[in-house]
Amino acid sequence: GDFRRRRRFRFIWRTPMMGHGPELPDYRSWSPRGTPLEVVQERLARRGLRDPWARNEAWRYSGGFAKPITFSDVFFRGFKWGFAAFVVALGVEYALLSPKKNGGHH
Repeated sequence: GDFRRRRRFRFIWRTPMMGHGPELPDYRSWSPRGTPLEVVQERLARRGLRDPWARNEAWRYSGGFAKPITFSDVFFRGFKWGFAAFVVALGVEYALLSPKKNGGHH
């Protein structure tokens, strides 16, 4: 009884993600060739060394991650939608809270 229960728990525990989360690419699909990591690998090879984690970092230099983030990207990221929301809020405030045009303050 107890052995079967432990065995079943171990099977459930080892089940990989059960269909949740993103599909991860095969680790062998990344290569440091053509990235700045290639230069690092060459420098290490001259000293008789090798970086075993270079392949795991190669994804940073491919696809959408390859473009460096600039200050303007960070500063103006939501500017278009923020400005549109500001204009709408200003219009609503002016329409609802505009002062009466009868010349008096009260």
